[in-house]
Amino acid sequence: MMRPTPKPGVMDAPLYVPGDHKLEGIDEPAILSANENPLGPSAEAVGAFRDGAEKLHRYPDGGANELRRAIGEVNGLDPNRIICGAGSDELITLLIRAYAGVGDEVVYSKHGFAMYRITAITTGATPVAAPEKNLTTDVDAILAAVGPQTKLVFIANPNNPTGTYLDDSEVRRLIEGLPSHVLCVLDAAYAEYVSRNDYSAGAGFVDDYDNVVMLRTFSKIYGLAALRLGWGYARAEVIDAMNRLRSPFNVSSAAQAAGIAAIRDTAHVAESVRHNDEWLVWLTETIRGLGLEVNPSVGNFILVGFGDADRCKRANAFLESQGVIARGVGGYDLPEYLRLTVGTEKECHMSVDALKGFLATE
Repeated sequence: MMRPTPKPGVMDAPLYVPGDHKLEGIDEPAILSANENPLGPSAEAVGAFRDGAEKLHRYPDGGANELRRAIGEVNGLDPNRIICGAGSDELITLLIRAYAGVGDEVVYSKHGFAMYRITAITTGATPVAAPEKNLTTDVDAILAAVGPQTKLVFIANPNNPTGTYLDDSEVRRLIEGLPSHVLCVLDAAYAEYVSRNDYSAGAGFVDDYDNVVMLRTFSKIYGLAALRLGWGYARAEVIDAMNRLRSPFNVSSAAQAAGIAAIRDTAHVAESVRHNDEWLVWLTETIRGLGLEVNPSVGNFILVGFGDADRCKRANAFLESQGVIARGVGGYDLPEYLRLTVGTEKECHMSVDALKGFLATE
């Protein structure tokens, strides 16, 4: 008997596996698995969220107009060229749905964000992973992977889980090397953490070229991961295509209100950056001092290498026994590494103490 069957590609896509947040038998573990802001959300954002509790019977603003205006004001961008979504994940999905399908290709760097590959498969498109060099996006490899069927190229900059980045000259070289019909998506989820003179999130490239999109998120520096809120900046025709595919009320009123308050609370953002700058350096130098590899990172996380997959698994199990939840990145073809979020001062010390304990068992 015939049964309803999903279209080709849907059942071929792997499920996204998020970082763990609980450990059995441990009430308050150090949750360092999801690159969340250890300082939490802005108090202003929490207040805005609470203020909306009496209006839960009202539909949200379908265009997220006030939120887009706030994003535009803070970043000096035209709000008419901004789109908001339920996390940048949704915006990735909208872009791939709009520009790729069966017979098309979506190119990304080998250790790039998992949703590029997963979403491409669900649309029937073919994901193409370009090799990296020193755990960094390789522009030449990306350009070599682009072929007649390529419709989109995704670059996470900085990249998760490696923590590395491309400077502006390399990003420009990539864009100028692409065919004009290929959409280059600069996924800058961790941009606010980067303090390098040769880096920009990508808005300038959107203004300079017709085939560039910049994606951003409220899940990281703004501490609003639970609300699922992201935004993108692109040419008007790209935004128009995405708007035709998104749900009419894709961003909740609570998320919009909290987002407006969060992006205007520059003091909280500055304190989050200051904390990360201090403890990213401390974690990197301290863990390297233990004899472990730590990949250079400009994000709010580090990638710790253990040499081989078995040793990495043992280390992960030991960390969990000490109440520290790291993120295994075998799904990113990096089975010998663990990713650790820069946590609170207490959590940073917990992770180092746990690593010392593991090394003492060897």
